[in-house]
Amino acid sequence: MKTILRSLALALWAFAATAAADTELPVEKAIVTSPPNVPPPITRTTPARVVVEIEVIEKPALITDGVEYTFWTFGGTVPGGFIRVRVGDTVELHLANHPDNKLPHNIDLHAVSGPGGGAASTFTAPGHKSRFTFKALNPGLYVYHCATAPVGMHVANGMYGLIYVQSEKPLPPVDHEFYVVQGDFYTDEPFGVKGHQAFSMQRAIDEHPSYVVFNGSALSMVGDNALQAKVGDRVRLFVGNGGPNLVSSFHVIGEIFDTVYVEGGQKSQTDVQTTLVPAGGSAIVEFELDTNGTYLLVDHSLLRAFNKGALAMLKAEGQQVTSIYSGKELDEVYLGDESVASALRQKHPLPLAAKTPPSEAAAADGRDIFAKSCAMCHQAEGQGLEAVFPPLAKSDYMMARATAADRSELVDIILNGKTGKITVNGTDYNGVMTPVAGLSDADIAAVLTFVTSNWGNSGAPPFTTEEVAKARAKVTGKAAAAIP
Repeated sequence: MKTILRSLALALWAFAATAAADTELPVEKAIVTSPPNVPPPITRTTPARVVVEIEVIEKPALITDGVEYTFWTFGGTVPGGFIRVRVGDTVELHLANHPDNKLPHNIDLHAVSGPGGGAASTFTAPGHKSRFTFKALNPGLYVYHCATAPVGMHVANGMYGLIYVQSEKPLPPVDHEFYVVQGDFYTDEPFGVKGHQAFSMQRAIDEHPSYVVFNGSALSMVGDNALQAKVGDRVRLFVGNGGPNLVSSFHVIGEIFDTVYVEGGQKSQTDVQTTLVPAGGSAIVEFELDTNGTYLLVDHSLLRAFNKGALAMLKAEGQQVTSIYSGKELDEVYLGDESVASALRQKHPLPLAAKTPPSEAAAADGRDIFAKSCAMCHQAEGQGLEAVFPPLAKSDYMMARATAADRSELVDIILNGKTGKITVNGTDYNGVMTPVAGLSDADIAAVLTFVTSNWGNSGAPPFTTEEVAKARAKVTGKAAAAIP
């Protein structure tokens, strides 16, 4: 009995001593950043008590242009805020569930050593707050997510993020750190159907996502939202995969990862082209931008990239280094698997539609469709990417076909894609344009009218729905009514 009492006393003393030590730690409030931003590196060399505050917010937002989805979020963004602590820190996590929310939520952090990763301790009803504390024992990059039942549904609605437990020996300094998380989303309607889209549990169970995106939207990091850097900069990406189902084949087109910290751990691999990031997992990748241009971040399961939204851009400004990059070599490397588009059909005469000017509404629709379906390659102002994607602005190739008697070739390119060499404004392009899925005849007419009447293009009559319907029937053999 004396031995038992002595052991119990020692345990209580150790607990009290630890608790006293923790309370003596300096207290600091964590900097939690929204994607794609990352908090600055931690420079202190001793542990602290770090207070992390997160609010759960259920809110509608755009998953792509014209498509709204109700996300469940940590902090109002998908992914939730990036948390950075140091190994040995005591983390005091506060979780608030906004009173306007409909459901209870919690948080399971993979950085926690303890049952449920904090889930049971943070189960929180709308209008309530919870708190728990853990010690960051293991350095690395970890996913956190909601673990309230049905867990898959909560994660599929965007409830995930990353926490980085910085090692005692920090990673070498870089010029830029960015935060990128892939997620798969399941709606009743396929990609791009406008309006508010509801979650489809059956598609989630079947693992048939309608959207696979980075940072919660197909347009989160393209065009004006593209990541920015300069030639010669060294870039570090903290990459996560919220899932809930798919494994990501994360790749940056035109770059080789100098270093990959596989699965977000401490060991690194060098000279990596593509790294797998499992659902609920992570990786840290680093590379130097050797020449200028726009680099595409993709899931190299490429139909997810070009048809479901898993594509982002990193723009490097500066001088082109032609000894390293010649343009055409890049086309051959990353677009070869896409050479499935149909060859162009024979031309047949087609009478022009009535030459009525496009309405303002149609022009607006065309602009929106272009932004959603075309701008990722042809760029926001139709300027294209040098030696990669041909321009539509002042395009002699496109306008020659837009002003011809038979204009079905442009409809054919949208419906079936385009493979092989073309010459635009005196420059050769030898890539692949993939078919653009999900557009109605009215959509195609609107976007063709938009691109042939803007950016210095002129002289082409507006396209009409009837003209596109006839062209579709000719080049595909499908009636327009078959397309939603």
